[in-house]
Amino acid sequence: MRIAVFFIIILSLFGCQQPQKNNTIMNETIAIEETVTKMFVNSDKRNWNTVEAQFAPKVNLDYSSMTGNPATEVSPEEITTGWKTVLPGFTYTHHQIGNFITEINDTKAHSFCYGTATHYIEDENGSVWTVVGSYDFDLEKKDNNWKITSMTFNYKYQDGNGKLIEKAIENVKSN
Repeated sequence: MRIAVFFIIILSLFGCQQPQKNNTIMNETIAIEETVTKMFVNSDKRNWNTVEAQFAPKVNLDYSSMTGNPATEVSPEEITTGWKTVLPGFTYTHHQIGNFITEINDTKAHSFCYGTATHYIEDENGSVWTVVGSYDFDLEKKDNNWKITSMTFNYKYQDGNGKLIEKAIENVKSN
């Protein structure tokens, strides 16, 4: 009898009394992180419609830590229009994200993750340009889907041939 009472106390202390709530939080967290992941994977695949579908109609986009340009509110189409001027000019791009920390407050969420973007074009001065940082995303749930409302890149460093971006832009222009 004492053992049964002990286990009931332990289970209640560790939150096992609400398994459905814990499952809901876990499922929502997975859905949020999948939204962010889909955006990056599909930018590498150049699936622009799928990229755009991960965003809300208006997005606060902030790359100021890397570019010095202020954050701006843009549409998903404006985001991909900008990305289309450079990303297809690389032979390959690879966005790798991880170490997610996600907090949910009803229909709003914040998700932080590390990010590394590797860009490749064969070049005699070095064929790889890598940018490393982290991201802060705000998301909102509408019609049972999480959409990115804010995307902030927190630049840490870059390595490799930084001139490859110019070559990629020229590649896009010449095609």
